Parts: sequence; structure tokens; C-alpha cells
Amino acid sequence: MDSTRLPELVDQLMTSAHSARSGRAAHTLYGNSSHRLRQTVIALVAGQGLTDHDSPGEASLHVLRGHVTITTDDGEQWEGVDGDLVVIPAQRHGLTAQQDSAVLLTVITR
Repeated sequence: MDSTRLPELVDQLMTSAHSARSGRAAHTLYGNSSHRLRQTVIALVAGQGLTDHDSPGEASLHVLRGHVTITTDDGEQWEGVDGDLVVIPAQRHGLTAQQDSAVLLTVITR
């Protein structure tokens, strides 16, 4: 069985995100194209995010650090801060870091 110390991984990814032109860094903890379940830690520098995209399946976002906003095409918003678990809407949406943030994205693909 594999285990990962999330606080240390978040620190590493935040360092990488600050060095990256995109202002983000990610590491897949579990899953690939042959798995339906995928878990990815994503670090975002304040003000950066993921542009609007379609939902790939059922998904949740666990905020490990910081403050993020999920916004749908119709303008609905969800806020998440340290420790929050947000169910991602099954519609087009984007994610913005209000401060340096890290999230655990869990997706079950269709």
C-alpha cells in the first residue's frame, strides 16, 4: 500500500508553482488512463487557476491549503477554504485561487 505525506507534497508543489510560468503545479497520486478513479494534488499561486472546462465525471475538491473559488458558466460560485470539501458541479466550470492554495481533486471518470 502506498502512502503520501500531503503537507510535504503541497510544500513541494507550491515551490514549483511559484517557479512555473502558469503559476500552478500538479502531481497525480493515483490513477491513469486505465483507472476510473483519479486523485491529483494541484497547487495554485494566488490569482491563478484552471480555465473553464467540462466536468470529466463525478468529482470533488478537498481544499488542503488556501482559499479557492469554483465558478460555473451561469455565474454560480462556491468558496472553499482549508479543510473544505466541495462537490464539483456536473457542468462547465473554472477554479481560481484567491490566495496561494492547494487542492486534492478526486474524479471518477465516465
